Amino acid sequence: MKFLVISGLSGSGKSIALQSLEDLDYYCVDNLPLSLLPAFVDEVSESSTLRYEAVAVGIDARTLAADLCRFPTLIEDIRRQGFDCEIVFLEASDSVLFQRFSETRRKHPLTDAATPLPEAISQERQTLAVIESCATVHIDTSHTHIHQLRAHIRSWAGGERSHPLSIQFLSFGYKQGLPDDVDYVFDVRCLPNPHWDPKLRHETGCDDGVIAFLDEQEIVVQMIDDIRQFLQCWIPRFEAENRSYLNVAVGCTGGRHRSVYIVERLADYFSGAGKQALKRHRDLS
Repeated sequence: MKFLVISGLSGSGKSIALQSLEDLDYYCVDNLPLSLLPAFVDEVSESSTLRYEAVAVGIDARTLAADLCRFPTLIEDIRRQGFDCEIVFLEASDSVLFQRFSETRRKHPLTDAATPLPEAISQERQTLAVIESCATVHIDTSHTHIHQLRAHIRSWAGGERSHPLSIQFLSFGYKQGLPDDVDYVFDVRCLPNPHWDPKLRHETGCDDGVIAFLDEQEIVVQMIDDIRQFLQCWIPRFEAENRSYLNVAVGCTGGRHRSVYIVERLADYFSGAGKQALKRHRDLS
């Protein structure tokens, strides 16, 4: 089992590193007290319910300094149990840490009424020196933004992306308002509307009558082709950023005919092209 210890200075990106590892199917625990580390190791190695190939534990200065003195011994014990154990230490310059805490307005865990931020950072460096000396991987994030750090962790720890991009195609009706939390919205109200045919009014874009009607409309075919080409161009960019989800909404007036039909076609096309495509129809009962 791969066993990683993620540590480092507050504000250097430990939480981002753990989140990136979690996306790679690591079982992650943040701020585990060092005294509980042996019991945790026993649990993940012997438990019948926790079946993970890789584990990551976040340890920081909130663990008592007295416990940190035991760190090298505990790591050797873990390795003797057969774990592939590595220690990742993240750091950044004092000036960058000052700026980050100022921008985020978050409190440094070691500051209090008697300890200002510069002293807290200095104290934290001293406290974590024993972990830094044991580290097998050092990452300086002084000149690294969030996305670069995520990419670095993925490249080092996981290589290939572990999860494909999940694309949700959502139909909706403008009469009921725009959907929340979507990346792209395509308005297809300009297309011929089956609603005005009394025989089709009570059908949906999933029914044979509406499908046959829209299949015959050249402008509908052109709209689908244009949306498809647009997404084919830009989906790789979302994948390159290691996005987990892409939400694509298609709207018509009532959300029952044209948008439903187009969502069905798009989802079927991208599923056939090997993408993880889901389809949802918000305004169909």
